[in-house]
Amino acid sequence: MNRTVEVLPSGAAVTERALILVLNHIEAAIADHDQFRFVLAGGSTPKALYEQLAHQDLPWSKIQVFWGDERYVPHTDPQSNMGMATQAWLSHVPIPAENLHPMPTHATDPAQAALAYEQHLRDFFGCPPGEFPAFDLILLGLGDDGHTASLFPETAALEVCDRLITVGEKSGQPRLTFTIPLINQAHAVLLLVTGENKQSALDQIFAETGNPRAYPARFIHPQGSLTWLLDAAAGQKLPMPEKL
Repeated sequence: MNRTVEVLPSGAAVTERALILVLNHIEAAIADHDQFRFVLAGGSTPKALYEQLAHQDLPWSKIQVFWGDERYVPHTDPQSNMGMATQAWLSHVPIPAENLHPMPTHATDPAQAALAYEQHLRDFFGCPPGEFPAFDLILLGLGDDGHTASLFPETAALEVCDRLITVGEKSGQPRLTFTIPLINQAHAVLLLVTGENKQSALDQIFAETGNPRAYPARFIHPQGSLTWLLDAAAGQKLPMPEKL
């Protein structure tokens, strides 16, 4: 794994830098295999990035969009990650409908929905059972409790190593989420972190030793590159990052 940490002056600077990196990944992936397989995150920091992507002139027919986690609510619900990305970005660009791969949240049983989305991913990638597909770029955020995607501290979802998708839970609300091994199979992971309330979690995540079950973002070690983009409020107490 190649890890880079950048501490930037503001949330706006994080968005600006993230946009540059995403555009670079799009160009490289399309040059290599004629499509870009992009996994989205929820949250206010990614939303600002999506709003910038809405103004880009890109080869939309070659961009495939997936979601790394989703609350188990209709896509029209204000809490929906898919709904947020649609309003901020996807409804403003001519991306083909078949290039959008939202997590299904309409079934009665979230576990069955997790199986259905896993099968959809396997069919898309031509990936047999027992193997994990590699996305070109997975976008993640970080909670102030150290969670990422819907992988929450001390939950059963952290133990799932033989599946692509599992059911996470927070405060009794089920969520669909990528598993740790699926995230770690990615060619690249980009973590966007803003806000002073993330400092404590970051201290634990970047500590030389620690408990990943308590701070699940410690589990993220992709086979490709891992880039952390932090604003100054989040990253001001960290040791000198590897690269600026």
